[in-house]
Amino acid sequence: MSVLTVRQVRFRYLALYALRWLPSGLLIPVMILLMQERGLSLSQIGLAVTAQGLVVLALELPTGGMADALGRKPVLVTAGVLNLVSLALFAVADSVALFFLVFAVQGAYRALDSGPLESWYVDATLAADPEAEYERGLGHAGTVAGVAIAVGALLSGGLIALGPVGPVSALTGPVLVALALQAVALAALLALLVEVRPGRGSGALRASVAEAPRMVGQAFGLLRRSRVLLALVAVELFWGFGMVTFESLLPVRLAEVVGDPERAAALLGPASSAAWLASAAGAALTPLLLRWPGAAPGAALLRVLQGATVVGMGLLAGPVGVLVAYLACYTVHGASNPLHLGLLHRQVDGPYRTSVLSLNSMMGQSAGALGAVVLTALADATSVGTAMLVGAVALALAAPLYLPAWRAARRAAPTPAAGPPAGPVAGPLPGPDGGPAGTALVTAAAGAPAPAPTAAR
Repeated sequence: MSVLTVRQVRFRYLALYALRWLPSGLLIPVMILLMQERGLSLSQIGLAVTAQGLVVLALELPTGGMADALGRKPVLVTAGVLNLVSLALFAVADSVALFFLVFAVQGAYRALDSGPLESWYVDATLAADPEAEYERGLGHAGTVAGVAIAVGALLSGGLIALGPVGPVSALTGPVLVALALQAVALAALLALLVEVRPGRGSGALRASVAEAPRMVGQAFGLLRRSRVLLALVAVELFWGFGMVTFESLLPVRLAEVVGDPERAAALLGPASSAAWLASAAGAALTPLLLRWPGAAPGAALLRVLQGATVVGMGLLAGPVGVLVAYLACYTVHGASNPLHLGLLHRQVDGPYRTSVLSLNSMMGQSAGALGAVVLTALADATSVGTAMLVGAVALALAAPLYLPAWRAARRAAPTPAAGPPAGPVAGPLPGPDGGPAGTALVTAAAGAPAPAPTAAR
């Protein structure tokens, strides 16, 4: 019997979700500019950032098993402690080695934090009422995350505008506030997340670690047996590579056109806030896009459109042009995420779902690490605009990879009687910091799922 009602579970989930993303909003406008202020070149920043992607790549699948074996709360508490450590290090780091360590710790945090809170919410909701519709809370989480990041970014811009406080530079202030907010989030997690689980002992941890290699092998085996799934996961390779343009290079590009890094950072506060609201608006277009042109063709079109917005960021003169392109980019990004996640959900079933989502995340993180190295080095060697154009091409090149899913949906559409209509599915959306930009309710309006693919059996 659950100790919480459905309403209490949803309230606690959304409160914890907001507290989880508020510190990220504070960091988005200052992260790259602060590292530049402390003497790192763009290529050195790219090298340091790769640590996060590599650690996530190594830990994403095994940590999912740990959360199931040990419980979601201990894994989330461990993740919160690691985030505190990474933020404390970030506040004082002044060398490539220290920033590499910051992002390595951040990678471990991301891997542990990826999924357990959503899993707890679903499990706790069903424990309170097996007939409850938990999709509503997952959908609300997208709005909560977007607003939390927007508020954090706006607060960050305000702190930067106030200027330095004593020995603390204007760009360091938001990091210290993010550190304090992360401590609040950890305390709230300890108080609000109630998990009732049978005692499983230390053997559960050993079993989870022993199971990790088999989990990794099975996840990659799914790709060999499903061309549609392979193509969808391959999208993340281009998407993750190209996202470096608007996550890491945009602040540098804005500083370039403004002529002052601190003024650019102050502009990025409200701009980032507006971008996340634009992303939420883009996600709200999902039902329309599912009706026309459909999930797969819509996702392909949005990949090309996002590449075009990045071209705008790289070529348009003046801060107004760059920021308009930036807002357009995030609108497209918000619309793209639910379509992509919905297509993934329709290709898998049962125990494979979490593994495939983790694998999708791993591909994006590893590609993002490669993009951070290649595009920042290219920006140093040529110009930021040139690097953004290369990233824009990578984003657009992902579009044809949605063709197998489109063909599968067309083949399945004439035979709806083969199974019950697809219900709503929900999934976490990747954000500019590697984490979710929100969660959107996705209905399978683009056609019934393909007949039970081999990967789902």
